[in-house]
Amino acid sequence: MSERETAQAISDRAAAWVARMDREGHDPAVRAELKAWLAGNDRRRGAYFRAKAAWNMLDRASVLGAGGPQSYEVAAAGGPWFSRRRLLWGGGAAAAAAALVVSVTGLDFFAVPDQQIQTAVGEIRRVPLSDGSLAAVNTQTSLDVTMKPKVRQIALKSGEAWFQVAKDRSRPFVVEVGDLRVRAIGTAFGVRQTAGGVDVQVTEGVVEMWRVGDESHIQRVAAGSRVFVAPDKAIVPVVAANEEIDKALAWRTGQLVFDGDTVAEAVAEFNRYNVRKIVVTGATLGGQKMIGRFRTNEPDAFARAAATLLNAQVKIGSDRIVLSQN
Repeated sequence: MSERETAQAISDRAAAWVARMDREGHDPAVRAELKAWLAGNDRRRGAYFRAKAAWNMLDRASVLGAGGPQSYEVAAAGGPWFSRRRLLWGGGAAAAAAALVVSVTGLDFFAVPDQQIQTAVGEIRRVPLSDGSLAAVNTQTSLDVTMKPKVRQIALKSGEAWFQVAKDRSRPFVVEVGDLRVRAIGTAFGVRQTAGGVDVQVTEGVVEMWRVGDESHIQRVAAGSRVFVAPDKAIVPVVAANEEIDKALAWRTGQLVFDGDTVAEAVAEFNRYNVRKIVVTGATLGGQKMIGRFRTNEPDAFARAAATLLNAQVKIGSDRIVLSQN
């Protein structure tokens, strides 16, 4: 660390690290980078702990609050209210306020989650959680479960899961996907992370959704509705979609349902669940529409059905299945 690095600069950098860890803390490379920065000087570690304490208090307030302005503020003892932005980016004043709010002695910000769940290609698991909730975890999914006294946190790092949440009004159940938060108290909902964004499907009760840093704009989503959130874009209006949700969540029983989906879309779904991939050749075959219900682990049955319905050819090999135009 340079001798010219001021306390203000250290405090500002610590605040930036706290915000980054909230977004990217699941990434081992980011965690390693933070550890290297902290090792540079004891003052850095102290500043980080103080900024993290302030963030934790604000996170707790935002989770437990009802959405009003004070839900996202915290008071120093005998002092004024500070917003999250002001606490994190206000430098030394923020650190002093955080120190008055909570003691940070003994906190471990690199603690391993209570439960880490990962599924392989084609694997679908039903996992009971320690609070009595149930997680149905789809193929190629990774998530971390952390049960705290005041909040239940699920970090969905990749893939898809459906949660049947045990009712506990004192401990909200919050799923984190990047900077998106989905909160429930007692309900059932599915969350899928894709390259294009996050798809949330509510099957029971109500959930609330917001982006970190934009907690004043909370979207409520009721049972029978779904929301798709693209990266760095506002939460789109809720769409009522009971039948679509039933179809999208058929994977929970090991099935895939197609009703007007294109062959290309159906093939992409099958390829999520199987090591042996389906390949479509021909300019127009991929755009043909499909209707049917299939087992996730039977791509050959799907390929034969598609070939029969669409007057196509199918070649089933040990490493791949080829659908081609006649």
